[in-house]
Amino acid sequence: MRIIDGKQFKEMVITGATVLHNNHPEIDALNVFPVPDGDTGTNMSLTFSSGADEIEKLDSNDIYEISKKLSKGLLMGARGNSGVILSQIFRGISMAFEGKSQVDAVEFAQALQNGAKVAYKAVMRPVEGTILTVIRESSEAVVKYAKPGMEIEDVFSYFVKEAEESLERTPELLPVLKEVGVVDSGGAGLLLILTGFMAALAGEEIERVDINNDNAKEALVDVESGSEDAYGYCTEFIFRLDPAKIKVFKEENLRNELERLPGNSIVVVQDEDIVKVHVHTLKPGNALNVAQRYGEFIKLKIENMQEQHNSILEANSTPAANAKATLTAPKEEPKDVSIISVAAGDGIKDMFLELHCDYVVSGGQTMNPSAEDIVQAIRDVNAKHVIILPNNSNIVMTAQQAAIILEDEVDVHVIPSKTIPQGLSACIMFNPEVSLEDNLNEMNEAIANVKTGQVTFAIKDTNIDGVDIKANQYMALCEKEIIACVPNKVEALKETLNGLVDEDSEIITLIYGEDVTEDEVEDIESYVEDHFEAEIECVNGKQPVYSFIVGVE
Repeated sequence: MRIIDGKQFKEMVITGATVLHNNHPEIDALNVFPVPDGDTGTNMSLTFSSGADEIEKLDSNDIYEISKKLSKGLLMGARGNSGVILSQIFRGISMAFEGKSQVDAVEFAQALQNGAKVAYKAVMRPVEGTILTVIRESSEAVVKYAKPGMEIEDVFSYFVKEAEESLERTPELLPVLKEVGVVDSGGAGLLLILTGFMAALAGEEIERVDINNDNAKEALVDVESGSEDAYGYCTEFIFRLDPAKIKVFKEENLRNELERLPGNSIVVVQDEDIVKVHVHTLKPGNALNVAQRYGEFIKLKIENMQEQHNSILEANSTPAANAKATLTAPKEEPKDVSIISVAAGDGIKDMFLELHCDYVVSGGQTMNPSAEDIVQAIRDVNAKHVIILPNNSNIVMTAQQAAIILEDEVDVHVIPSKTIPQGLSACIMFNPEVSLEDNLNEMNEAIANVKTGQVTFAIKDTNIDGVDIKANQYMALCEKEIIACVPNKVEALKETLNGLVDEDSEIITLIYGEDVTEDEVEDIESYVEDHFEAEIECVNGKQPVYSFIVGVE
């Protein structure tokens, strides 16, 4: 085969997504640090599957059209740093395909190299020994190898071989990989995708294996509201699609958006330019806002299904919730500034909502939200300026990608908060009476003045920086450093406090998780009073996975 067209490229992508999905737990196991985090394999699989889903029903033989649609799906579905980088690689590939309906081996090799260049530009401080190195080294090699008239299979086989060798060299470039004895997980995930590409080129059919990952989708449900079908508002409406949006509108996309409200009992039916919708949700106004982006309402009806509707109407009162059937639904004036935070745990969510935060996206260490989740949150808050607090180092790039997606619609600013205490400190500094610029300066300064500690359980036996880690014991983390691993979580917290608190410390904020007892909290309070001058505030964050999150200022 000397030419690849859109149909063949589509098969390569779908097979690559299948291979990555089937093997992503192996990539998760390569993670260096033994913390229960948003694993690389899971993030990359969800990201690439999002892109594959976007093109699966696209009937086109044009490779640029397929690649452009793939790029959009990856962009919106990107999760975690690995997912964002993966989306940028294929964005660069798509850019190189522009104007071409099919490509030969040389053009395909050049596209791969452009993917590497675009991915490098997307990362502020590229680190060698990662997925970036793998795509750069292998694409540079294949560009030199590819010659006019060569078979695609030959050139791509050479590319995959170079990627394998580059992956094997990652421990030499990144000492922490060598210390733990693994290769880079992001590079390994990319290699799985490329292996799937090779299988498709060879005409192999690979079946998708069902892997129990239901918790991933469940973790994305908005923490702000429930999901029972027994209450809420029965919301029905009919709208006419804008002429410019008829061709791009998809019933499935609208259903997915309504599901994330959250909503259930969802029915979406399109008849040419008319769309009929039925959904049960606690936030009917949000459902109307989602639909209104596609066109104008012809008819709408909202009924309160809750028995004690008076109290619910007071708690959830919005203009849309009390609307009567009209030709167009009322739309609130946008706020000037809104704050969006990412967090897990009802108690932590409440802390943010009490500190000027308008919307909390469910997610964190164990389940990173996608760029699309954050895009939807930005649209939901209906503000001229939006400030995002990712509160996790693996979500910062995703938030920045969401901001880029909406740069023509909303003024979005990402405060690079990497921990919950940093995010809370930034929220405290927000002052609605001062300018946006002053607020951004104050919030950025605030995150620099917070020290963070955490206690969580180890997921495997290993050794990090001379600390022996035993699976299921509790690790004491000061910032990013693991300083101890002990059988008791309270003792681990004491180690953390000893590493964080000094004579200049004034306030200790202790956020305890769902596995912590009141007796353990009292033990810690007594320990702080006996050993430190700083004041302590204890809050039940109800967060999973992390027994304790500590902020010291």
